[in-house]
Amino acid sequence: MPSIYKRPFVARLEQRLAEPAPLMQILVGPRQVGKTMGVRQLLVRWPGAWHYASADDLLVADRTWLLAQWQTATRMGEGALLVIDEVQKAPNWTETIKSLWDVAPGRLRVVLLGSSALNIQSGLSESLAGRFELTRIFHWSFAELAAAFGYDLERYLCFGGYPGAAAFESDYDRWYGYLKDAIVEAAIGKDILQNRRVANPALFRQAFEILCRYPAQEISYTKLLGQLQDKGNTDLVKYYLELYGGAFLVFSLPKYSAKAWLARASSPKILPACPALYTMTAGPGALTDPERRGRVFELAVGAELLRLPGEIHYWREKNAEVDFVCRHRSRLYAIEVKSGRKKSARGLEAFMKHFPDASPVVVTPENFAALSAAPGDFLAGAV
Repeated sequence: MPSIYKRPFVARLEQRLAEPAPLMQILVGPRQVGKTMGVRQLLVRWPGAWHYASADDLLVADRTWLLAQWQTATRMGEGALLVIDEVQKAPNWTETIKSLWDVAPGRLRVVLLGSSALNIQSGLSESLAGRFELTRIFHWSFAELAAAFGYDLERYLCFGGYPGAAAFESDYDRWYGYLKDAIVEAAIGKDILQNRRVANPALFRQAFEILCRYPAQEISYTKLLGQLQDKGNTDLVKYYLELYGGAFLVFSLPKYSAKAWLARASSPKILPACPALYTMTAGPGALTDPERRGRVFELAVGAELLRLPGEIHYWREKNAEVDFVCRHRSRLYAIEVKSGRKKSARGLEAFMKHFPDASPVVVTPENFAALSAAPGDFLAGAV
């Protein structure tokens, strides 16, 4: 990864920490996307005192380690910056951080991050409510990979998402091994299975392979269940999707409806978190098929939209469909993806008849770079 490239979240984090009395800043996201690297880049530029520690180095599992790090930063003076990496590995970290923060709120500037998004997010709403800002750091976008590595669209649709894998792209087997062992298996084995109850880990891993083969496709829970080599019910599939979404691996989008209960009951649209996860399961030659390539391009558009705060759905009524329905800054957008894949062109028109306040947006390979560079501005400018 080029050391000179700085991901956009670094500047946002630096700006927030420079405010007079910032809340705790908590970073969550998938493995190997540069969270720690970005924070280290910030520390190099930080004008005041700072202390960095990683709970990955813990030998004794007790709360005294966190106390020691907090005291070290406190001795540096008012406003010192404390960064704790892999914070989820410190026992009872949420309760300990809460008690330390409440003694003197804002005395320290605090950044907490880690590789287990599920573990970090589970304790936030209960123990640290009202004391933090959460930043979700997603996979590398097309705009970022183009700036850092010179990616074009074809390369992104095949390998996009993980910058650490860029060096292995010329050797697919090596690239596959890196993604499978160093990223996906680490996320499944350490971030999910060590923190959530899963009765059949082998079935859970099989589910990941199956889900990644349906990029940007609507599929029923019953059909997904039928492909798993075990008995179960649709609640099992929903639970698996919840876990994979919490780990930033596979997301499931509900069908858009003005009635929330209808959205919850709908079949999901499967969205692997980045194109590389599809290539890993389908093989390097998958994009030679126009239908599959169109699906992966649609996946790439969905991955960009996920970065926006707000809600993202899909919509279908009989043969009419809209690829993505996005609510951002109280405005509703109906987004059609034009990728060369054969499908009905009536979706936007039908959706607008049902929801006339929505704004139609068309994304093509030609304007995809503009979407990736600034998704919110792209949607607003397309109206």
